[in-house]
Amino acid sequence: MKDPVTTVTGITYDRETIEKWLTRAASATVCPVTKQPLARDSDLTPNHMLRRLIQAWCIANAKKGIDRIPTPKSPVQRSLVLKLIRDVSKSNNLLNLNALKKLAELAAENEKNQKFMGEAGVAKAIILFVLKSFRKGETLGLEEALRILQFTWSHTTENKKLLEENADFIQSMLWILKITGLGNTVKTQTHALIVLKKVIEVASATLTAETLNHNFFTEMVNILRGNSSPQAKRAALGILIQTCPFGRNRIRIIEAGAVFELIELELGNPEKKITDLIFCLLAQLCSCADGRQQFLKHSGGIAVAAKRLLRVSPATDDRVLYVIESIARFSATRVVRII
Repeated sequence: MKDPVTTVTGITYDRETIEKWLTRAASATVCPVTKQPLARDSDLTPNHMLRRLIQAWCIANAKKGIDRIPTPKSPVQRSLVLKLIRDVSKSNNLLNLNALKKLAELAAENEKNQKFMGEAGVAKAIILFVLKSFRKGETLGLEEALRILQFTWSHTTENKKLLEENADFIQSMLWILKITGLGNTVKTQTHALIVLKKVIEVASATLTAETLNHNFFTEMVNILRGNSSPQAKRAALGILIQTCPFGRNRIRIIEAGAVFELIELELGNPEKKITDLIFCLLAQLCSCADGRQQFLKHSGGIAVAAKRLLRVSPATDDRVLYVIESIARFSATRVVRII
């Protein structure tokens, strides 16, 4: 045991083990030893005496290569999380910032905290905070807010409804991406794009088709063009792939210069994950005449597509072949026929 806890049935287990037991049970949960009913949200009391004995044994056997088990951190308390949520919603900037920093620390500790905070309504509170900052033009606490959202956002019906009621949240994220001098710019940009990708994934088709304009797609293409982190580029590509099928988004993406930038990005020999995403998006863009025309304008388009065949993944092979087949069938030029 590393973190012994006692259940209401009086039996002591390792915290991680008993929590998995309670989470994975298909139906009603019971105590593994006594078989008595045990609620999923049952209180688990730390067994401090046993933990001290375990640590003392580790110290006594240190010469045999036994490492001392560090003192486990106490689980996050619901009352603390709810208090921090209330502090975030207040108008006191210093109180907001302190609450955001504490929530960011709790979210970064472990996945259990992240899940608990999401269920407690942290994501909703942070979205409302970001919207308030956007409408007032304030930047204090935004970096911490993005980190919290990255950890606690989940695809729930409540979050989807919240987005529909606050359609300008996507515009607020675009505003954050354009802010210069906001903490660590590269890191903040990456957090913002990851959050935006998660938001787009849960947004309705109507919201995605009606609220995104040319400026949005221009900014996403600028991310691909600039000195962004690989994680940020992956998130931007994911956003473009998610939004491409809706409304006039495909034409807007092409007009923003995405096809040229995708080929340039691929010529820079990116990691395989980015190559997968590049050709996933190119396959969608080359399904229309404007996309194929832009693809042919780049002198390296056909060459880089042919070079990637059988070198990345079966999924990428399918998309590369789709791009080449679309060009050959609908937009073949003398150059394409020679190649």
